[in-house]
Amino acid sequence: MSDIIKVNHLKKYFHETKAVDDISFSVKRGEMFGFLGVNGAGKSTTISMLCTLLKPTGGNVEIAGFALGKEDEEIKRKIGVVYQWNVLDDLLTVKENLICRGSLYEKDGGKLKRQMEYVCEILALSDVLKRPYGKLSGGQKRRCEIGAALLHTPEILFLDEPTTGLDPATRKSVWQTVGRLQKEMKMTVFLTTHYMEEAAKADHIGIIEKGKMVQYGTPFSLKEQFAKDRLIIRYQDGKKGQIEEILKDMGCSYKMKNEKIIAYIPETLDAIPLIGQMEYHMKGFEVIQGTMDDVFLNVTGMEQEKQGAYAEGENV
Repeated sequence: MSDIIKVNHLKKYFHETKAVDDISFSVKRGEMFGFLGVNGAGKSTTISMLCTLLKPTGGNVEIAGFALGKEDEEIKRKIGVVYQWNVLDDLLTVKENLICRGSLYEKDGGKLKRQMEYVCEILALSDVLKRPYGKLSGGQKRRCEIGAALLHTPEILFLDEPTTGLDPATRKSVWQTVGRLQKEMKMTVFLTTHYMEEAAKADHIGIIEKGKMVQYGTPFSLKEQFAKDRLIIRYQDGKKGQIEEILKDMGCSYKMKNEKIIAYIPETLDAIPLIGQMEYHMKGFEVIQGTMDDVFLNVTGMEQEKQGAYAEGENV
């Protein structure tokens, strides 16, 4: 697949503050790209530049074949943006909101009507078209915000923390919608989120920290590098020492937590020989696979403990 977004040495400085400090990455056409970082890391500043809202201090960016800073009007026609906060008018109906937004891009009434019908069908908005936007549920509002961003048929959809504040069922519904968009419209999705299980859906992930791109890769490759599986051991009374000796002999790092032993293992299957040697000393065990939460905490240096260079990440 070809690159639809190319970012080379992008910078944004505010006096002495280097909000975005010389980052480079690319996004493939049709993929979902996850852009992660703690608050203040530079995510929003980067997105604002890519969406032509903020002028870079330096660097070169190409979006859908157009140069940022030189062909911004063409870029605007290629992108749609869904912000983490709702921007449609509470007092207007959904239909009125969509017409107002769509008319900014499409002057042909017939084309706008056909595109509205398609967007309403794919996002299941037909039943709420005549209702005031302010009276909708959180999930319905999110679908309307996505619909407004799709009216000019963009090639790239920027989703800036699209499910913040939504309940789990509504979040699931929003992601089903995004998945359908990618499948049916072959759309490229550029995602920022604080929910790591959402980031795990991405094809590639970039992690920004203090304005610099510190990691880039697939969720699988990042988990291999920065997340270990954990074997949680509930030991029998008086058998703690025997289990510790076995773990030491096997070269396995571990720690104690809540009267349990947490052993770190490179892969899930590595638990099998350990369990075989410890089975007569245990009350029970649990294997927990490494997650994107572990990756994020370790890459951004936010782990509570640095033992073994891996964060805890468990509630056991």
